[in-house]
Amino acid sequence: MDRSTDTALGSSLPAADVAGAYDRAGALLTVDLDAIRANYRLLRAQAGGALVAGIMKADAYGLGMARIAPVLAAEGCRVFFTAHLDEAIRLRPMIPADRAIYVLHGPMPGTADDFVAHGIAPVLNDAGQAREWIAAGRRLGRRLPAAIQVDTGMSRMGMSPADLEALGAPAAWLREIAPAFLMSHLACADEAVHPMNAAQLARFEALRARFPGLPCSLANSSGVFLGSAFHYDIVRPGAALYGINPHPGSINPMRAVAALQARIVQVRDVEDGAIVGYGARFTADGPRRIATIAVGYADGWLRALTNRGHAFVDGVRVPVAGTVSMDSITLDVSAIPRERIAPGLAVELLGPHQHVDEVAAQAGTIGYEVLTRLGSRFHRVYANA
Repeated sequence: MDRSTDTALGSSLPAADVAGAYDRAGALLTVDLDAIRANYRLLRAQAGGALVAGIMKADAYGLGMARIAPVLAAEGCRVFFTAHLDEAIRLRPMIPADRAIYVLHGPMPGTADDFVAHGIAPVLNDAGQAREWIAAGRRLGRRLPAAIQVDTGMSRMGMSPADLEALGAPAAWLREIAPAFLMSHLACADEAVHPMNAAQLARFEALRARFPGLPCSLANSSGVFLGSAFHYDIVRPGAALYGINPHPGSINPMRAVAALQARIVQVRDVEDGAIVGYGARFTADGPRRIATIAVGYADGWLRALTNRGHAFVDGVRVPVAGTVSMDSITLDVSAIPRERIAPGLAVELLGPHQHVDEVAAQAGTIGYEVLTRLGSRFHRVYANA
């Protein structure tokens, strides 16, 4: 960890405090804003003429929307999405006032005035949300903007056939709002040959005919790479923007955004047969050198990595030895020369030798979960701010 770069990396602290915060930190999370820019540009090129939205939910996948949203706005991003209204309210002052923000979960009962007050629009997912939004517009004496989501087979959110039937002809109820676009969400886009992709595209095409003239949005991160038939007018990449591979099993076209280095707290030698960690899940099979690092599941490093995960020291892979604890992890560093291992040394958890998708595979999950769990106790710096 090179302290000399901290002030250039975009820390909001004064220089003296940066050094102090760095010294006190158990781990350093670096977010590469140039990688965000490069990923956005790649997605924009891949999407052809479609508008590329910025997905800010879960604090920009755990990486900090306060720093990332302005970067995307400067790149020309004009449409942003959050999951919750409170996320959208926090986002509003971070980007220019003329950029649109849509809340994917739609309006919870009684929240219409909050949407309007902050210049935020909902995605309407069912007949009840549509009726509430129409009623709010009538009360305020104007048509309120919203996106319309239809379910094309994922059965999670979006208007079902029953919702559409209950609302009646779209030509009638759409006159009572200011519809921005029609959207749906792909369930299996990360598997390019999955039959659900073609099935959902066909269903979306059929439903789209009921909303003539309305711009459309279907593609998520992986959908952007399924071809132009899925692009329509707006694409909504999230994971790919943050470096996660949109098509697992293929070469990742995206640049890694996050790097995580944890500091060694203690080093000890243990004898053959020694127990390491909670639950006695690791037993030394000979003399071993164990290093304890200052990251644990309270920082989002998954407990499922117990005896399965790895870290890197000087590019050499070292295994997790025992249970991932709340605040610490024990590593078997026996393969590293003794003179290289000491308290304060940085150990790579995410970086050039270990991508977020690789960590996810070790934990039996997906890169989305690894990123969005990254905690608040890291010292964070933003490279290329």
